[in-house]
Amino acid sequence: MTGPPPPDPNRLPQPPMEVVLYEAGFPVDLLTEEQRLVLSELTPQELTLLLDVKSRLDAVGPEVQAHGEIAGGALF
Repeated sequence: MTGPPPPDPNRLPQPPMEVVLYEAGFPVDLLTEEQRLVLSELTPQELTLLLDVKSRLDAVGPEVQAHGEIAGGALF
């Protein structure tokens, strides 16, 4: 009889995708059930890319926000 492979005792359990995204600052509690389903199906590579893009956007966020406050949002 075949079935899923036995759990690897050396591998740490991964937190649910929603927890990972929430901790990264995504407003998962505001997403629709369909949006959560899409995010739950991300591959590890897609998740890594999404978190990297968010990190880079967050890194320039304060600068863009400061310009928006000073310039009244013109151009932004």
